Amino acid sequence: MNVLALNCGSSTVKFRLVAVEPGEPAAAGRALAHGTQTVRGEDYASAIAAALATTKAAGPIEAVGHRVVHGGTRFVAPTPIDEAVIAALTALEALAPLHNRPSVAGIRACRDALGAAVPMAAVFDTAFHASLPERAATYAIPAELAARHGIRRFGFHGISYAWATARAATLLGRPAAQLRLVALHLGSGCSAAAIRGGASVDTSMGLTPLEGLVMRTRAGDVDPALVGVLARAEHATLEDVEHWLNERSGLRGLAGGDGDVRDLLARERDDARARLALDVFCHRARKYLGAYLAVLEGADAVVFTGGVGEHQPELRRRIAGSFEWCGLTLDSRRNSTTLGTDGLISADGSTVQALVVAADEERLIAAETAACLARAVPAKSR
Repeated sequence: MNVLALNCGSSTVKFRLVAVEPGEPAAAGRALAHGTQTVRGEDYASAIAAALATTKAAGPIEAVGHRVVHGGTRFVAPTPIDEAVIAALTALEALAPLHNRPSVAGIRACRDALGAAVPMAAVFDTAFHASLPERAATYAIPAELAARHGIRRFGFHGISYAWATARAATLLGRPAAQLRLVALHLGSGCSAAAIRGGASVDTSMGLTPLEGLVMRTRAGDVDPALVGVLARAEHATLEDVEHWLNERSGLRGLAGGDGDVRDLLARERDDARARLALDVFCHRARKYLGAYLAVLEGADAVVFTGGVGEHQPELRRRIAGSFEWCGLTLDSRRNSTTLGTDGLISADGSTVQALVVAADEERLIAAETAACLARAVPAKSR
């Protein structure tokens, strides 16, 4: 089955056409076009049209898999898309407006372009964390409020973590069911996850993608009272403060510019704001790494993934250096030369390994879509 994997962002559409068969491991899928590509358009219809034109020569599109960030409590596994599902995803936009809205727009644009004959499935970032135990998923707020409004910790970057878990198992030569992993997805959005036996047992993002690590434009963890303090002090609305925390904070808010870590690394020698921003970023990540080693009662490996995690050895060093006390020692040469590819970056003799896994969410989306649609066909025929 030729599956077009689509990841619709706020201003771009990432896509990849993958030949995959139901039941195959995700890594067995064969890319029919060169890597993951990105297109921009005036709207999602034009961006989708550009993606379809780009992949046309590679082969027919037999199915489409859409990355959807927030599945709420209803969607805990890949799901065939119909109008009822689209309506449910639209209702979830309030929990992830920067993410679910583009996904729904991309789904509608794709349906208009390809017609109803091409099946589509939604693959959810929150699904990997559906296994969170209650102690990790529950906020300490009045239980009746949480139940009434479906408030809990969901977690995100699940597609990335599922891929990283599978690749880590391969690199370590052990089944995922036997591993304890602390994974750090570091990119524009950043999060951490504690993974035991292939399942998420804790993660840094919560009800929305705002909680947890410092990110490019998102604040991560803050005192909840900060929202009221800022609203009153600045005579601002709740929406204003949420906008500041999501789009004007993080590395961008601390250092100015656009929050790109490459720029901050280049500036930090002579720019105190850039230096502080990176210090705060790395300190928060180190804190979660240490916390999740405690949650797991030790780990077999620490895994770095995402654009920053894959390409910034200096930040990996600042985050995971000086963890010899728990058996983790980085190898400086391996760390400095492992860029954008899978590899071991810990020293020989390290009892906790450190790995880099190149993210490949599109390949996993394609595999999950093929498996989901294969399950759905016999169900509809009964």
